[in-house]
Amino acid sequence: MLQSIRDGSRSWGAKIIIGVMVAAMALFGVESLFSVFGDDPNQVASVNGEPIMRQQIELEVQRALRSGQVPPEQERALRNDVLDQLITQQLLTQYAEDGGVFVSDAQLDQMIVGLPEFHDQDGRFSSEIFRNRLAGAGYTPVAFREELRADIKRQHLQQGLAFSDFSLESEQERLAELQRQQRSFRYVLLDADDVSVDVEVTDAQMQEYFDVNQARFERPEQVRVEYVLVDRQAMAEGVDIDEEKLRDAWREQNRNADRRVSHIMVTFGDERSREEAQAEANEALDALNNGESFADTALRYSDDTASAEEGGDLGVISRGFFGDAFDEAAFALDEGETSQLVEMDGAFHILQVTELSAPPFEEQREALQQDVALRDVSDEFNQKVQRLIDESFAADDLQSVADDLGLTLNKTDWLARGEGEGVLSEPGVLDEAFSDDVLEEGYNSEVIELDDDRRLVLRVAEHRETTQLALDDVRDEVANAVAAQQRQEALEQEAARMIAALTSGEANNIEWLEANNISRQSNSVLPQTLVQEVFRMPRPEDGSVYRSVSLPESVAIIALDSVSVGDVDEQLTSFVAQMAEQLRAQSVIQGLVDDLLSDAEIER
Repeated sequence: MLQSIRDGSRSWGAKIIIGVMVAAMALFGVESLFSVFGDDPNQVASVNGEPIMRQQIELEVQRALRSGQVPPEQERALRNDVLDQLITQQLLTQYAEDGGVFVSDAQLDQMIVGLPEFHDQDGRFSSEIFRNRLAGAGYTPVAFREELRADIKRQHLQQGLAFSDFSLESEQERLAELQRQQRSFRYVLLDADDVSVDVEVTDAQMQEYFDVNQARFERPEQVRVEYVLVDRQAMAEGVDIDEEKLRDAWREQNRNADRRVSHIMVTFGDERSREEAQAEANEALDALNNGESFADTALRYSDDTASAEEGGDLGVISRGFFGDAFDEAAFALDEGETSQLVEMDGAFHILQVTELSAPPFEEQREALQQDVALRDVSDEFNQKVQRLIDESFAADDLQSVADDLGLTLNKTDWLARGEGEGVLSEPGVLDEAFSDDVLEEGYNSEVIELDDDRRLVLRVAEHRETTQLALDDVRDEVANAVAAQQRQEALEQEAARMIAALTSGEANNIEWLEANNISRQSNSVLPQTLVQEVFRMPRPEDGSVYRSVSLPESVAIIALDSVSVGDVDEQLTSFVAQMAEQLRAQSVIQGLVDDLLSDAEIER
């Protein structure tokens, strides 16, 4: 609930940014997601007579999902949380208004103009950006202003409550002192090798343990699931791709790759005319076509003498280095290919690509084969997915859908929540089997998008409720649990005997382990349960204080030897004071919310 209150006081500018991608009108056709009551089918709940609409919940749910705050598989649980949050916000808004909290239009205008989410590149408020972002988030300006007004009222109320309570300086100092306190102690761990116990499990003990712990021996709610899967990668496995198509794909994939380029440049202008330059450049091209090396031809014809001495080499280039005409020619060539004449910047150029900064074709063959095959089956895949959407929505089973689409109908054994394997183990998939529409109404699920290449539809073939198992069904498990309990009790008795001996001063040959100057924040390898127990023990006055604490399959005996205050840490002191204030403020606000909830008339 406190988190809901904090979430309710977030910047409305941030909420708009999160909601930009939400198309509000697309949300209004999901009638089955909520209880329908009252005159308006879109009303989900009412708070003291004021409605909460389905659209409000859907907008908040989509904002959370799009922002990445909540994973998609928790969407259904999120709706209940959002409804609780909206009820809390409604109660706080009503309380604020009843108390006379007022927000003027001028205050709203000032806040909206100041939100950076509505500013242009120069940092000024833009009415166009304001309207566009509101529209993208499903708001009208009037609706946004009213929601912002209610949000400000709640913030004022919560801030007023928070500032009404405080902690004394002496309390803050005491809290900081406790937080930096350090304790030195010794301890020893007792396990099954330290006691001799005859484990004997009787039927009566098993029955008693079973009766007390029946909740541990329930068979959870389970379903048998049928599902069909459209898998683009599986469809692509049987596609044959010819060599030329693969090479075209390789060229396309690497057409923007950096490349080493050599050139021959013949200029025109003051010393020669364009026609003369073109004729000389054609001579150079003829020489290359007749087998002369590029380096020799560059030395004979190129006016770029610096590069000509290097065989015409310009080095490795990226797109954009020499302009569009140069790029168009150079990036159309494969390694070892030579261009025709390219005219640019008062010269004719002949280009040759001598090296590509890309993996060779053979290295990429397998990946290219898969990519091209996937593209080739994309239309078929999309058509099959559309048919799956249409037919599964109308069908009363999945077998007929599988037959019509040429798919395999997969069937599972009994599965509880979270027990799926393969595609059913992927986030949120098996949750669909336990949704109301699929489980209670017997419908096929909606088409579930697993990733770009897979779509799945499931239905529940059989369902069984949570069942209390009989003792005979879990006899071995109960027997093991009773035996473990007996061993733990024996360890606790041995620990009590040893502590009594230590307290009376009897000599004990104990091989203690030491832990010195341990604080609550220490990143030690000690079990956290042990450290927590150490800080619950009273300060030793005369000698050590002894206590035992049960751990999984062992018992620890603790000898607390000393307690020290620790060094003053201003940063820690400030942090503790801040946390104390926040906890007090939260407590006050939570108290108000609890009181409002107890008195409110809430219908869901």
